[in-house]
Amino acid sequence: LTRGTGSLPGPRAPVNLPTGSGAAPHSARPGGRCCPPLRPLPSKGAPLRVCKRTCFSCLTSLIQQLLLQYVPVKGDHVIGIVTAKAGDLFKVDVGGSEQASLSYLAFEGATKRNRPNVQVGDLIYGQFLVANKDMEPEMVCIDSSGRASGMGVIGQDGFLFKVSLGLIRKLLAPKCEIIQELSQLYPFELVLGMNGRIWVKAKTVQQTLIIVNILEACEYMTAEQRKQALAKLSGN
Repeated sequence: LTRGTGSLPGPRAPVNLPTGSGAAPHSARPGGRCCPPLRPLPSKGAPLRVCKRTCFSCLTSLIQQLLLQYVPVKGDHVIGIVTAKAGDLFKVDVGGSEQASLSYLAFEGATKRNRPNVQVGDLIYGQFLVANKDMEPEMVCIDSSGRASGMGVIGQDGFLFKVSLGLIRKLLAPKCEIIQELSQLYPFELVLGMNGRIWVKAKTVQQTLIIVNILEACEYMTAEQRKQALAKLSGN
């Protein structure tokens, strides 16, 4: 990949998408959209990454999400912080321009008599049921079958920190080498939010902080540098 200086909302990205019978269908990820004649148009500022190849997976990643502010997307799993209780709803900070709402019924097994034990300041792992520019974001902690599937209130003993959205996508990729290498170093619990938030908990505070430091640094390290750092830690 070759890096440009960046992109601003509005100006066209200097890339032409392939057309013709052999070209793959095009779609734009959050942060960009396609305008005729199939030229990417950034909808918000971010560092620009242009791939010299014409594969579909690279073309849909023209604008790497390295923004500080997350824009909610329907179906995204995120980590939020409960900021208030408002009637039957919880207000949740997801790192966006506005807070999301979360109903007390949006938990597995929750009823009017059996309400979930959620307090202000709790960490919530859930997904967006509603996320568009015309409506307030709405979160749920259940899947389509009503199961929690790992969503809900996160334990308070771990460490919460924030990384770039681009790093989150890398960590969520199938068979991510970074996660596999860290799991060989220490046993730990890890929750990744598409809004750039990560919650991690190891056996000790020291191990937890080591994992946090590695995850924060791996965005700027090569694979070889990361392996050397992990080798030094495993030798101690």
